[in-house]
Amino acid sequence: MAQKYRHKITSVSLINYHFVWITRRRRKVLGGNIAQRLSQLIAEVVAKLDCQIIAQEIMPDHVHLFLNSPTNISPDQIMFRIKGYSSRVLRLEFPILARMPSMWTRAYFISTAGNVSSDTIKRYIENQTST
Repeated sequence: MAQKYRHKITSVSLINYHFVWITRRRRKVLGGNIAQRLSQLIAEVVAKLDCQIIAQEIMPDHVHLFLNSPTNISPDQIMFRIKGYSSRVLRLEFPILARMPSMWTRAYFISTAGNVSSDTIKRYIENQTST
């Protein structure tokens, strides 16, 4: 699947990020309704940032997110907003999560991918299975 380049007045870009982040102490709390709601919250944040989700997989203790981003937002801001917003809302809506000292660890993994390796990463994420 070839992606379209983003055309702005002064730039043309194709920036894809593969993010992975984990729950605090790798607690397996991301299932069922929590996973569904997390997916909705991620979509809300990504839309506000003018990013586009290419692939997403929510595992019991971690999240894979592959997205296309504009040039005007840094990867750390993307993570800051997704993790902050999702933690705040999920902990309000699900009392079991409010008992955790925090929802997410501060750390995350990120790699960049161009058009050539995007399909490979997308297939990898889509083929993740719960353990």
